[in-house]
Amino acid sequence: MKTIAIIGGGAAGLMAAVAAKENTPDCRVILFEKNASLGVKVAMSGGGRCNVTTGIFDVCELLKNYPRGAKFLMTAMHRFPPEKAAEWFEAHGVPLKTEKDFRLFPRSDNGKDVVAALVGELRAKGVEIRCGFSVEQILKKGARFKIILKEGHEENADAVILTTGGNAYAQTGSAGDGYAFAQAFGHTITPLRPSLSAWVIRESWIKNLAGVSFKKAALTLKTPGGNSYQRTGALLFTHRGVSGPAVFALSSLAAYEPITIEEPFNLLIDFFPEESAEEMNKKCIQLMQQNPQKKIENFLDMLFPKSLCRVLTELSKIPATTIAGNITKSQRALLVRLFKAFPVTAIGYAAGEEFVTAGGVDLSEVETRTMESKKCPGLYFAGELLDVDGFTGGFNLQASWVTGALAGYSASTIIFNATLISGERRTVTS
Repeated sequence: MKTIAIIGGGAAGLMAAVAAKENTPDCRVILFEKNASLGVKVAMSGGGRCNVTTGIFDVCELLKNYPRGAKFLMTAMHRFPPEKAAEWFEAHGVPLKTEKDFRLFPRSDNGKDVVAALVGELRAKGVEIRCGFSVEQILKKGARFKIILKEGHEENADAVILTTGGNAYAQTGSAGDGYAFAQAFGHTITPLRPSLSAWVIRESWIKNLAGVSFKKAALTLKTPGGNSYQRTGALLFTHRGVSGPAVFALSSLAAYEPITIEEPFNLLIDFFPEESAEEMNKKCIQLMQQNPQKKIENFLDMLFPKSLCRVLTELSKIPATTIAGNITKSQRALLVRLFKAFPVTAIGYAAGEEFVTAGGVDLSEVETRTMESKKCPGLYFAGELLDVDGFTGGFNLQASWVTGALAGYSASTIIFNATLISGERRTVTS
């Protein structure tokens, strides 16, 4: 019996195992996972709710959400687009719902249901699940692979699919093991950087804003190298810095920009992205006329959370005893500038809090139509191990589903002369 070994039981590994067995029921599929259970990161994603995929079904629009790897994903996304991923989960007992920004979640709001559907399918199809087993080394002997486990066991396989993930979310077991396995077979690992990460802010008052959030803010990032990036979305202040989808997207776009305490990022926050500076000025005049006796901090309280009002008052250098009716034209102009371009200084990433890794196995060394290594026949890659990453919104899980599915189908097709993911058939001759 031909054997496929899958190393890593995250999103890509689970889908690869499902695809391989679905394509060729007679093949032997072994899934190795060093954690005690499968899909730990999947269950934790989206705050435990699991943003399964995206509702953006137009592939060209979809691929705009991948700062790295968009072109590489083109073929795979056409074969297993988000609507097919959604259909698969709904057909396997996970009803989905579409939320704002086209994000698809389980109706149960429980990421464990997503994992349970995948694991249930693996068990039903007879996949051999080896949780608590760590792969120490992978060797190739002729046309076959030898999997050496730290626990002292060995397994042989006709094909190996590496789905070990990146090195983000270390608490889930993502330690970057797969990079070493890939390099052992001659693959290049592009520089690794944190992506979808919060930033640490230099200003001391930041701790007083912990918990303050905005559903929509426009952020402009300026780097020491002179590059500028913009993103609009939800924003959250933390006790150390800034977080939220808008920040995550900017951190992804600027993943390879150097950031240090000495050479920080300058971040400007527009708290009212749908209103111009002129419109905000008129609003301030109106509120001042309606509340002439309110002190500045209480006046600002009509527009912002109280803790942010204190910071705005300090930055404006307007005396705290100033009443709204006495605010001058120049002082009002300064306030409006703060409303529309509130400055903060990012001095680094929030270590250990990044959601995905930018960088990975060099995509030029992997076949886009099969996910097979160009350097080692029978070796496949899927998921975050590849130099592919997307914004928040279900894009990273979708990339894992699609690359995992394609790797699983391709491995079983090449070995067993079976059906391609597209539904076409071909005969493989030796």
